[in-house]
Amino acid sequence: MSPARNFLRLLMVALALTAIAAGCSEKRTRIVFLTNGSDPFWDACRSGLEEGAKKYELEKAGYTVSMEVNNGKPQGQIDKLRQFASQGDVAAVAISVIQADNAAIIEEMKNLQAKGIKIITVDGDVNREKFPDARPYYIGTDNIVGGRVLGTAGKAILESRGKTEGGYVQFAGFTDNDNARNRMNGFKEAVGEAFTEKDRMPDGMDKSKARDNVRNAIANHTDLVALVGIWAYNAPAIAQVVTETNSRDKYTVVTFDAQAVAIEEMAKGNIDAMVVQNPFDMGVQTVRLLKAMLTDDQATIKEMFPSAGQPNGDIYTTGLRVVAPDGETPLKPELFDTKTVEFMKLSEFREWLAKYKLTSS
Repeated sequence: MSPARNFLRLLMVALALTAIAAGCSEKRTRIVFLTNGSDPFWDACRSGLEEGAKKYELEKAGYTVSMEVNNGKPQGQIDKLRQFASQGDVAAVAISVIQADNAAIIEEMKNLQAKGIKIITVDGDVNREKFPDARPYYIGTDNIVGGRVLGTAGKAILESRGKTEGGYVQFAGFTDNDNARNRMNGFKEAVGEAFTEKDRMPDGMDKSKARDNVRNAIANHTDLVALVGIWAYNAPAIAQVVTETNSRDKYTVVTFDAQAVAIEEMAKGNIDAMVVQNPFDMGVQTVRLLKAMLTDDQATIKEMFPSAGQPNGDIYTTGLRVVAPDGETPLKPELFDTKTVEFMKLSEFREWLAKYKLTSS
């Protein structure tokens, strides 16, 4: 081989090794929040992520945060997680798990951890009994408590209307999702045995099917006294159907979350109570925790999880609000645990939203 060719060959090998080294040394700087689907609920969380980045000086620590919106399908989350694993700049992932028992999602979460990528769950958790090592921490609502709060509100409203028995149907995106299942179980517990759960109807995050489910529930169960919306878009779906069927006076309507459309429906008199989470704070606390995990800030982690290692010590709960219509309502602050639940009339809640330039929660 000529000296010139030998030199060219050595140069090409050196360049290839330099490229490989550069790829291997790519700094992991990106924090990604992966939603379960598309919903205005996540707009408030995105605002919280931005606020958290400012408050906790994320950029100064060398990190950025962004949100990735899933397509509402389990396979979508699986594909996204695999994508994150192949990207050398992803340092941490927060995920709202779409199905708590989906082993393929759990496997990809574990694969991320094996690569040194930090991972937590927010809003939607894994099945902790089956997959205790899928993530170290969860941030969000204590959903069994949230369900009990909604059940307490529903029972008070029903009894104020002279209803002491009857059926109800609960509506959600997926009935095997961790937050949906716990909310429905909590509602069933608190509303009491005198009221009978007729069905739990999943819609797969299809807004059209969500409305069809309400229509079918009304048609199939003549003894219904309540309609219960578990995910954010179920509230406007129920309100729209009871309006179109002129059946509003037959049903107590209680729901989770507060989409802008749901807020307007409550103002029109079509929703009796909303139990509202705090996705804004979920975003703020996500940044706080993941920055602490990435920088080994054990003091912050201990502050957020003082009971780590004990039952439920891996859960950081964000606040709950009960929102009632302005004017007369049987709902009163003393019905709820004022240490964990804030009671607001609709006008007060709108003022809180305006303070943070939010349209939903």
